[in-house]
Amino acid sequence: MADLSPPKPIAAGPPAGASSAVPRIPPSIAGGEMEVAFDIAGFSLWYGANQALFDVDIRIPTRAVTAIIGPSGCGKSTFLRALNRMHELTPGTRIAGRLRLFGEDLYAAAIDPVVVRRRVGMVFQKSNPFPTMSIADNVLVGLRLNGVSDRAFLRDRLEASLRMAALWDEVKDHLSRPGISLSGGQQQRLCIARALAVQPEVLLMDEPCSALDPIATAKIEELINELRASFTVIIVTHNMQQAARVSNRTAFFYLGKLVEYDQTRTIFMNPSNSQTEAYVAGRFG
Repeated sequence: MADLSPPKPIAAGPPAGASSAVPRIPPSIAGGEMEVAFDIAGFSLWYGANQALFDVDIRIPTRAVTAIIGPSGCGKSTFLRALNRMHELTPGTRIAGRLRLFGEDLYAAAIDPVVVRRRVGMVFQKSNPFPTMSIADNVLVGLRLNGVSDRAFLRDRLEASLRMAALWDEVKDHLSRPGISLSGGQQQRLCIARALAVQPEVLLMDEPCSALDPIATAKIEELINELRASFTVIIVTHNMQQAARVSNRTAFFYLGKLVEYDQTRTIFMNPSNSQTEAYVAGRFG
């Protein structure tokens, strides 16, 4: 269950050094000065014979926003899906290395992938409300599938989830309407409310604004800024300005490898790797 107590501050690490070597675990986060959600080491992933991720080492802080950036096909979405084992829905996948959430190995033999996906919720690039369900039923479907039937509890979770998704005031008088009757931006916030209803520890977002207009995008970004107080948020985005606006830390992936990971300000203002500098400057991608 998500801890809704006030967030602990994330300590700012020192600027990255001048070396152009690909960093493993940067000194700014290796010393334990922040609370870690994901502790990942030597993580590799294959789709059949094709290796998509190579020896990823990264420690992702809790109650903060981490942006994953990089050109198309660099492994961003694969990495995101590995965090809640959704890649396993594709036949022939295998992994190596360590991936822990709050100290627990999410790939241990005794761990149920369904439980992992409940702890680590996901919002996809294209909003996907269930077309035959009402707004209320879209939000509560995960709880009901998990056997929750208490009406008072469901009513409370419905309102709380829609409020966290900044949608309650817009839909509270129309909860029986179909979810697909909402605008595109509202549908995406409805999907966020659905993910939050089961009280995950982490919220993954895969290009959540790519199909939205600037006004809807601004609302989603404002929501992300609010959610960091209670959740660990990890967002994949092609939009450099968006990554700079919403994230505390940024990881740059290229050809399946983690090239650089640091405070967002450092990645955009003083990256240590020439590939990172070229990408954030728009010279390729």
